[in-house]
Amino acid sequence: TDVRVERRFVPTRCPRAVRRGDFVRYHYHGAFADGTRFDSSYDRGSTFNVFVGKGQLIAGMDKALVGMCVNERRFVQIPPQLAYGSDGVAGVIPPNAVLHFDVLLIDLWNSEDEVQVQTYFKPEACPRTVQVSDFVRYHYNGTFLDGTLFDSSHNRMRTYDTYVGIGWLIPGMDQGLLGMCVGEKRIITIPPFLAYGEEGDGKEIPGQASLVFDVALLDLHNPKDGIAVEQQHVPEHCERRSQAGDFLRYHYNGTLLDGTLFDSSYARNRTYDTYVGKGYVIAGMDEGLLGVCIGERRRITIPPHLGYGEEGRGKIPGSAVLIFDIHVVDFHNPSDSVGITVTYKPSNCSVLSKKGDYLKYHYNASLLDGTLLDSTLSLGKTYNIVLGSGQVVVGMDMGLQDMCVGERRRVVIPPHLGYGEEGVEGEVPGSAVLVFDIELLELVSGLPEGYMFVWNGEVSPNLFEEIDQNHDGEVLLDEFSEYIQAQVDSGKGKLAPGFDFEKIVRNMFSNQDRDGNGKVTAEEFKLKDQEAKEEHDEL
Repeated sequence: TDVRVERRFVPTRCPRAVRRGDFVRYHYHGAFADGTRFDSSYDRGSTFNVFVGKGQLIAGMDKALVGMCVNERRFVQIPPQLAYGSDGVAGVIPPNAVLHFDVLLIDLWNSEDEVQVQTYFKPEACPRTVQVSDFVRYHYNGTFLDGTLFDSSHNRMRTYDTYVGIGWLIPGMDQGLLGMCVGEKRIITIPPFLAYGEEGDGKEIPGQASLVFDVALLDLHNPKDGIAVEQQHVPEHCERRSQAGDFLRYHYNGTLLDGTLFDSSYARNRTYDTYVGKGYVIAGMDEGLLGVCIGERRRITIPPHLGYGEEGRGKIPGSAVLIFDIHVVDFHNPSDSVGITVTYKPSNCSVLSKKGDYLKYHYNASLLDGTLLDSTLSLGKTYNIVLGSGQVVVGMDMGLQDMCVGERRRVVIPPHLGYGEEGVEGEVPGSAVLVFDIELLELVSGLPEGYMFVWNGEVSPNLFEEIDQNHDGEVLLDEFSEYIQAQVDSGKGKLAPGFDFEKIVRNMFSNQDRDGNGKVTAEEFKLKDQEAKEEHDEL
């Protein structure tokens, strides 16, 4: 006399059950008591879609569906008075037939439903949420209410990228994404009238289907966004800030908004070196590197229109917001000269270093970030050079000028006056600014420019004869060397300090040996002031 229901399977989760007025989609087999099948939705390859409790079904099925959960399976027995009665259906159902239905509920919604959002993960930090007109990148799994997967961005291994709230998405997704944080995960359940409606999408999604999207938001920006700079550490002393045209050396970690690392200078164990403000880097980085101090750490967030745009590059997907955590190691400008700061000057500072002087000094050499490169103090010996002779980098030659014994200086040398773009492998990085803390310990005055030997008194008018000890009219190298050595030892002559004696003498001798035969004759022999200006000097 009434409907009989056997609940063959009931899912553990049943957030919602069928009520009168709901719209349902279900599969079924219809059979008579002897098992003869008279109908099946499976055979048609389509669910049966209908409102419940509105007279669109036989009365017994209207009753049998109430209280069902999605994915629940029921065996339903309906007596004829609640089915097709004494009339039956011609050619299909005989009069007074008891009908048996095997029913599986696939979908359930109501015309008063709204988009349902269930957030199951939300990051602690949420500085920004999705607003209308924002552009988002997200992954999703799309299923029906019964859990059947119809689409997945994960399977394509590519995010879904779109604007929100301007009609690029189905209305329910436009609503469901609003208010999300980057890193948030939520389940968005959308009734069909806010999805693909009665027609479906013509492919995977049937008409009147509720859709469930499991969404993970990876990225978010607005086309109006500029870069964002967060200063994480600024040194107490910042004598100079970077400007357009400066050359910077910096370390960085580059990540996407979800924390995925795409590049790191630390992994290469080498700074990234570039000009700023000249288009050598992406526009957002060009802007973000302006105004930094040496030693500063900052986070630069760059929207894609100031980064790699819609196409992306390498490991960077299209339309990706980029985060660079940078540490500025060094910067200079190509117009920079040597910087000299005197840290100590003795009261008696009358004799100043000049080109050609022989200097002995101690130094500590470091990079601008304080990294120690070298120190004569650790070696326990001075560094000795002839100033202006090319024995040190140009910047050091400049930094040691006009210095007195006992003076201490800090000399800052830009790379174009130091070791240039190449640096010194394993010791000095390319394009590095160098800092030398110097103390001058000894100064030996050099000779006038162009001279390697000078007389301290009057020159003998019989100089050639004095050198030619065996009076054979020819001077050999040994004779020449012995004579010069004797003049230096007696204080009558002076050699340029800081050079190897044998090399100086050999050079002086070869200048006098004009025909190159290894002997100097009286005709060849001339003092420097006797030589024509266009001839080569003794250097």
